[in-house]
Amino acid sequence: MARMKTNVTLKLDAALLRELRVLAAEDNKSVTGLLTEQLESIIRERKGYNRAYRAWLEHMRNLPAFDYQTPMTRDEMHER
Repeated sequence: MARMKTNVTLKLDAALLRELRVLAAEDNKSVTGLLTEQLESIIRERKGYNRAYRAWLEHMRNLPAFDYQTPMTRDEMHER
């Protein structure tokens, strides 16, 4: 099944657009192809990070609770 594509209009600085066109040409890609590839990469990275973060958070929630107590004073430690 083919994905539906939607046009997007961007306002870019002229110098940035020139550099973007050069980068795309160096990779034998269109500006659209280059930007699509980069955006997909960013989204994959972000999803992977979020998935790992959720797994870590779940792991931390399942650890046994530590019973933190205020440290004893010197006098309390040496009480006999």
